[in-house]
Amino acid sequence: MEHSGNGRKAAHDVHPEERRDGISKGLTNYGDRGFSLFLRKAFIKGAGYTDRALERPVIGITNTGSAFNPCHGNMPQLIEAVKRGILMAGGLPMDFPTISVHEAFSQPTSMYLRNLMSMDTEEMLRAQPMDAVVLIGGCDKTVPAQLMGAASVGLPAVQLVTGSMLTGSHRGEQVGACTDCRRYWGRFRAGEIDETEVADVNDQLVASVGTCSVAGTASTMACIAEALGMTVPGCATPPAVTADRIRVAERSGQVAVEMARAGLTLDKVLTARNFENAMRVLLAMGGSTNGIVHLAAIAGRMGYTLDLHALDAMSRSTPVLLDLKPSGDHYMEDFHAAGGMASLLHELRPLLHLDALTVTGRTLGEELDAAGPRFSQNVVRPLERPIYPQGGIAVLHGNLAPGGAIIKQSAADARLMEHEGRAVVFENIQDLADRIDDPDLDVEADDVLVLKNIGPKGAAMPEAGYLPIPRKLAAAGVKDMLRISDGRMSGTAFGTIVLHVTPEAAVGGPLAWVQSGDRIRISVAGRRIDWLVSDEELRRRQAASPVDVPQAPRGYQRLFLSSVTQADRGVDFDFLMAAESKGSIPRS
Repeated sequence: MEHSGNGRKAAHDVHPEERRDGISKGLTNYGDRGFSLFLRKAFIKGAGYTDRALERPVIGITNTGSAFNPCHGNMPQLIEAVKRGILMAGGLPMDFPTISVHEAFSQPTSMYLRNLMSMDTEEMLRAQPMDAVVLIGGCDKTVPAQLMGAASVGLPAVQLVTGSMLTGSHRGEQVGACTDCRRYWGRFRAGEIDETEVADVNDQLVASVGTCSVAGTASTMACIAEALGMTVPGCATPPAVTADRIRVAERSGQVAVEMARAGLTLDKVLTARNFENAMRVLLAMGGSTNGIVHLAAIAGRMGYTLDLHALDAMSRSTPVLLDLKPSGDHYMEDFHAAGGMASLLHELRPLLHLDALTVTGRTLGEELDAAGPRFSQNVVRPLERPIYPQGGIAVLHGNLAPGGAIIKQSAADARLMEHEGRAVVFENIQDLADRIDDPDLDVEADDVLVLKNIGPKGAAMPEAGYLPIPRKLAAAGVKDMLRISDGRMSGTAFGTIVLHVTPEAAVGGPLAWVQSGDRIRISVAGRRIDWLVSDEELRRRQAASPVDVPQAPRGYQRLFLSSVTQADRGVDFDFLMAAESKGSIPRS
C-alpha cells in the first residue's frame, strides 16, 4: 500500500468515512457519519468541485473585505494571491467572510467590536472544515481579533496583513494618515491654517487603500505579528498596493499548506519566547500603546498574563531604533525600503529569543540568517545610536493607578514628563465635548487635563485619551499638556498623555473621585503617577459619591459590560481567556 512521506496513509488510500481531515473534518452529526459526509460532498459539488479536489488539505481564508473598511480595499487581490499559493502547494483554498472592523467606521468604538470579531473568527474556524487558515486583516482591531480567535482554536494559522497606504503630498510636504491628520487638525483648531487648506490636506492624507502609514496600531500589530512568528518573513511592511504585498500573500498560502501537512499548531508558535520577542519589537519601534492591550489579550488566550512591571523593566533595556512617525520622521513605505522588519530584527538580535519557532517551521534566527545581506539605510538605527534611549512605552504606578497606567514616552514632551499641576477634570466624553472649547473654561498651560469614564466598562475604551488642547490655549501657542484618562489613544497620536489608568473610574478606581483643583504629580523617570490627596479625603469622597458600575439590559452590550476585563488584562471577555495558566510574561 502506498503511504505518504510521514508514514501515514495517503489521503486517497483512506476510506472517506475514516478521514478526520480536509473536507471530512468536523462533520455535522446526524447519527450516521457516512451520510454526513455524503451530504456535505453533495452540496460542495454543486459549486463544481471534483472528488480529486476534495481530497486536498482544505485551507480557509478569512475574507474581511468591506465597503466600510478602506484599509482592506485590496482584499480581492490578496485573496486571489493566497489561493494561488495554496493551489501551487497542493491545497484547496476556501475563502469565507467574517466581521470587518474599521477604526473610523465603528460606533461606539472599534474596541467594543474587537471581541465580537474574535468570537466570529473563532467560531467559524471551529465550525467549518479546514486544516489550516490564512487570516487576512489590517485595520487596528482586525489583526488582534483574528490572532485571539485563532489562538483559542489552535489549528495551523498564518497571519497576512493588508499593508499600509501610500503617503500623499500637500504643498510639497509628504503627508500620511494619521499622525499628520492630528497635526494639521491641531493647526486648524489653533487658527494657523484656514478651512481651504485643511480641506486640501484632507484630500492628500490617505493616498491609497491600506492601513495608516505611520506607527499606528495597524502597523504596530503588523510588526508584532511578524515578531510573534505568525507571518511569513517580510509580511509587515510592504504597502498595500505593491507587488511585494501580493507576493507575500502567495507565500502565505503556500506556508499554510505546509503547516497543515506538518501539524504545526499555534501552541508551538505562540510561546512565551515569541511573546517576549513581540514585546521587544513593540518597544523598539515606538509602537502604539494599543499594542500592549492587544498583546495582553492574545497572550491571555494562550494562558499567559502580561506583567506590566516586567514589561517596564524590558523597556528600560530596549531603545527605540525605528525612525517612524510619531516617534520619528519616516513612514511605513520608507521602513519597507530600508529592509523592513529584517533590518529591525537584525539590530535587536542580541535581545531576542532566536530559537523561537515561526509559522514557516524555522526559527527566528534561521529566518534572519536567510534574510539576505544588510545594507546602509537611515530608518532603522543601530543599538548604539537609538532614536530614544529606552523603549517607547513606560509603565507608571501610584495611588491614581494602582493597577498601572502607561505613557508613550518617546512621543512625549520631555518638559512635562516630570511635572506637577492642577487637575482640570471632565467627567465623561460628552462633558469634554461640551466644555473643552468654552472660552470661560478655567484652565492654564501647566494644568493637567483629566478625562474619566472612558475605560472598558465606562465607554468601551475609545481612543479619546488624546484630549484636544483647549481652543483658547491652542490659539495662544500651547502645543502639549499633560493629559490623563482611563481610555486609549491612537498609535498615530503624540503628546504627554497617560493612558489605561487601572482600575478605571467606572468600576470605582481612584480616578472616579478626582476633582478639578486637585494636584497630580507625574515622574516618568520614577515611573510614578500620584494624586496628592489624603486617604481620609478619598474615603470621604467615596462615601459621598458611590460608583454605579454600568450595566445594559440586553444583547451584545450586556455581554460586553458583564464580561470585559480591565486594560491590564487585554480588555478581553473573561470567559474567553484560557482556563489554564502558563505563568506571566515577560519572564525575568
